[in-house]
Amino acid sequence: MKKISLGISQCLLGEKVRFDGGHKRNRYLTDVLSKYVEFQSVCPELAIGLGVPRKPIRLIVTDGQDRIRGVENPDLDVTDALVAEAEYAAARMPDICGYVFMQNSPSCGVYGLKRYGSNGYGMDSKGRGAYAKRFMELMPLIPVEEAGRLNDAGLRENFITRIFALHDWRENLQENPTAKKLIDFYSRYKYQVMAHHVPSYFAIGKFLANLSGRPIGDVNREFIQLLMTALGHQASRKGNTNAMMHLRGYLKLHISKLEKEELSHLIESYGQGMVPMVVPLTLLKHHLMTLDNPYLKNQTFWSPHPDDLGLRNYVLER
Repeated sequence: MKKISLGISQCLLGEKVRFDGGHKRNRYLTDVLSKYVEFQSVCPELAIGLGVPRKPIRLIVTDGQDRIRGVENPDLDVTDALVAEAEYAAARMPDICGYVFMQNSPSCGVYGLKRYGSNGYGMDSKGRGAYAKRFMELMPLIPVEEAGRLNDAGLRENFITRIFALHDWRENLQENPTAKKLIDFYSRYKYQVMAHHVPSYFAIGKFLANLSGRPIGDVNREFIQLLMTALGHQASRKGNTNAMMHLRGYLKLHISKLEKEELSHLIESYGQGMVPMVVPLTLLKHHLMTLDNPYLKNQTFWSPHPDDLGLRNYVLER
């Protein structure tokens, strides 16, 4: 498989580009996910000319606006330079399928970045790094995550699921879409979408029900926005259980009573948080793969990402 292009904060690869001359290497990214992705790394602070090591900067609210200024020298304002770097990076990486940012960074922080007042005191944690904010505005389609949040098994699986889905679309539908290719593509994702967000499952089906009279390029662009929004909802145990129960229905006439009871017990045990998803999913897939049903066999729900990433070997919290 062609490697997936993924944007990343350079320090997460072990490069010593932090303000203190250190790095924040993330071994899951460099040692595990790297088998499937090709990293496009950026340190925006280094790119705009702040050296290594360098004086720290932080988000300071000035006249009601978020500005990235020097801690020791508040007259230093690098906000506009970071915004410009984000615009340059977005133009340079048009085909990335996701981005991993460094948390708590005044340039790259995405969630809960601390904001300070001009008096030096902390105000709240509602900020976002200037580079990350502008990059996300320019590329709203791509999944983004912070490295620290990837320690959460559910968030990690959700992010990686989305980057593989977007890569799939880029490889098979982004160029030269047709109505048939679009329908066939979504047919593979139906149960995966059901697991993530049932309302989206119905909404996308309705959207694709009548493609006549609309330019296929416009339909395709709207479709991928709907799909990525749907997958942006984290699949819960309840959602995964619902999808597996629906898939179990195809076995009604094909397995014995004892096999049905065993399968139902495992699905229910997963729903109660007693076993990881891989346990019932493996048995369900074993039974369904014996049926002569290409629609079922091609569902991305079985493997939305490579099995060796171990993303379904955990018991989700919810």
